Amino acid sequence: MTDGAEQQGRNLELIEANRKKIDELTKRLVAVMSRRRKVPAALQGPSQELYLKAAQAWMAEAVEHPAKMIELQAGYWGRTLAHFAEAQAALAKGPFKAPEDPGPKDRRFANPLWDTHPWFNFWKQQYLINAEAVQKAVDQTDGLSDKDKKRLHYFSRQIVDLLAPTNFLATNPDALERAIETNGQSLVDGLTNLVNDLERNDGELIVRLADDSAFQVGENLATTPGEVVFRNRMFELIQYTPATEQVREIPLVIFPPWINKFYVLDLKAQNSLIKWIVDQGFTLFVVSWVNPDPSYKDTSLSNYVEEGYLAALREVKAICGTQKVNAVGYCIAGTTLALTLALLRKRGDASVNSATFFTALTDFSDQGEVGVFLDDDFVDGIEKEAMEKGILEALFMARTFSYLRSNDLIYQPAIRSYMMGQTPPAFDLLYWNGDSTNLPARMAVEYLRGLCQSDLFATTGFPICGETVHISEVGVPVCAVACETDHIAAWKSSYRGVQAMGSGDRTFILSESGHIAGIVNPPSKRKYGHWTGHDLSLPPEDWLKSAEKHEGSWWPRWAEWLAGRSGGMVAARPPGDAAHPPIAPAPGTYVRAVPGAA
Repeated sequence: MTDGAEQQGRNLELIEANRKKIDELTKRLVAVMSRRRKVPAALQGPSQELYLKAAQAWMAEAVEHPAKMIELQAGYWGRTLAHFAEAQAALAKGPFKAPEDPGPKDRRFANPLWDTHPWFNFWKQQYLINAEAVQKAVDQTDGLSDKDKKRLHYFSRQIVDLLAPTNFLATNPDALERAIETNGQSLVDGLTNLVNDLERNDGELIVRLADDSAFQVGENLATTPGEVVFRNRMFELIQYTPATEQVREIPLVIFPPWINKFYVLDLKAQNSLIKWIVDQGFTLFVVSWVNPDPSYKDTSLSNYVEEGYLAALREVKAICGTQKVNAVGYCIAGTTLALTLALLRKRGDASVNSATFFTALTDFSDQGEVGVFLDDDFVDGIEKEAMEKGILEALFMARTFSYLRSNDLIYQPAIRSYMMGQTPPAFDLLYWNGDSTNLPARMAVEYLRGLCQSDLFATTGFPICGETVHISEVGVPVCAVACETDHIAAWKSSYRGVQAMGSGDRTFILSESGHIAGIVNPPSKRKYGHWTGHDLSLPPEDWLKSAEKHEGSWWPRWAEWLAGRSGGMVAARPPGDAAHPPIAPAPGTYVRAVPGAA
């Protein structure tokens, strides 16, 4: 048999093997889609009222200003026809090449074929023409409130991004090249990845961002030595093993958000804020929140304060033998730390010596990018779903935050996984991002209604633990760290919250980058810089203009601020004491637990 015949035989065998795989995968796909969970329409997108308002505004604009509407339509069709004519001319008269493409570069179209091949260039340019037309149509639609127009911009952008030619096999040169290179194996692998992701989420498509097999919490993530020294139904309290012979007298406790797990601050030694703090000579405690199941349905924000914050402060003081504790709150945990501080002031309790807020909102008058999901159409649906299930499932929170960066967290990963057939990368931060948690129903509704929508803490007062507390009652020394491109907690809103606090000792630091990378920014990387400014009476824009820019991480600057509020040096404290014997080694058991698992 000739070499060519042998190769042909191997190709036929490969084709037959792949055909069988496709048959099996197709059966699995049909099976998982047949049992796909029913997701309420209110959690799938905005209500039809938004689009009805937009249509009415558009029709009114067409009646009142027909010339403007005709100009918009004529401009779009003129560019489309000219583009089509250029493509036809290139095809009919030659040379067979793409027309000049002077437009701005888009990293989705990085493959050279988008610029050089007539077929791909045609689809790219037509897509960009369409996208621009949609953008202009929304921009020129008057008669909508600012809030509705912002939402219309966001959701129309989502539709435009979904329809990008990169998201379809026939118009994605990277995927087609890969399929040819692998004799179609990449498509089989991609279908396998797709079916696996659907099966993992009961028929809901949540793109897996990281290789799960590459990481294990406690093995190569969250490895800073320590012990769980207290546990209740809400959290485990981890005390970390000292790394210095002496430590600051006043201990530090970090309250991470319970929307995700605490080990984002302890991914690996090189970028672990937890390890870095211990290395600076602080006695560090970290709260590891429980991942709630439906039995936590009636757990409220008051429960998080009483059984979480106040319990942790009490135990830390008891273990260290101090009257004071320094506290850190990250994201929603920072919001709740502020509520706790106001409550403590009403109760005459001076347990907290200073407070640090990482990307935390306390003034919700400007909800930032996430505000598009905070109208009643979504929140009503969330409340109904959560109260029926007892929890707001991690699925919905993860999906919401992913759509705020849909090209980076949905479409590009989907292309790599489903079209290219690639295994997701072994990326610790993306692994953590997918390790989401549930929220108790009552707590989720209180947070969305009372804080996000009604902004009670910064206006008339928020009810917590039998008291009504106000942002002005936060009186301890505070340091707030916000992030320049944060899409969850906009820095200007964070700044306004600090402005409204009653403390006479306020420090505000603005870090480059976003919600996670701006916080997890070790000095060794020399990557993102930060700004500091002293006049917090200024509007946020003016504060930034007058602020001083510093190269590198804000961590050392904050450690200096914290050291000045942490007392003198004492002998290092091993984890626990006679009344708090170690229960389990860090990172504990709650961080690994799966709700509902036996």
